[in-house]
Amino acid sequence: MKRGARGWVRAALAAISVIEGDTVVMQRPLRIMLVEDDDAQARIVALALETAQENCELRRVSDGDAAIDAMRGVLGAGGAQLPDLVLLDLKMPRRNGFEVLDEVKTDPLLRTIPIVVLSTSRAEKDRVGAYERHANSYLTKPADFDEFVHLLHDMAVYWAKWNEPPMDDR
Repeated sequence: MKRGARGWVRAALAAISVIEGDTVVMQRPLRIMLVEDDDAQARIVALALETAQENCELRRVSDGDAAIDAMRGVLGAGGAQLPDLVLLDLKMPRRNGFEVLDEVKTDPLLRTIPIVVLSTSRAEKDRVGAYERHANSYLTKPADFDEFVHLLHDMAVYWAKWNEPPMDDR
């Protein structure tokens, strides 16, 4: 990378973050909505994010209906903000992950919210179905906790520091 390009990148990052030396520090936590019906899995995700020491604000809802209601409720609430990222399980009661993807990705006010499917399923039909419905990523939960911490750390770093979302009021 040319020296001039490096300066431009630092200037762009400075506009949205605090730069301390060569380290980029987010000004605010990455707001994550976890859509997970299983209490044990939700606790594991929360613990893994905490262990990864990422600057995240985690809000959990337990099913697809609650996720849609929460996002639409934010749109009507003054001062509330949409999540920066949704971690979505596929197999849930009431409204499953595919139905949540269908609803969010066809709503003009919600469709730019990145949705990462976080599932235990390695089935090709689930991956294809998620991407056909415009999931932004599909991650399979590893069985090993240390690997899960590493996965969530890398995911949080990507979405918090490297991804460049559209500028809006989120």
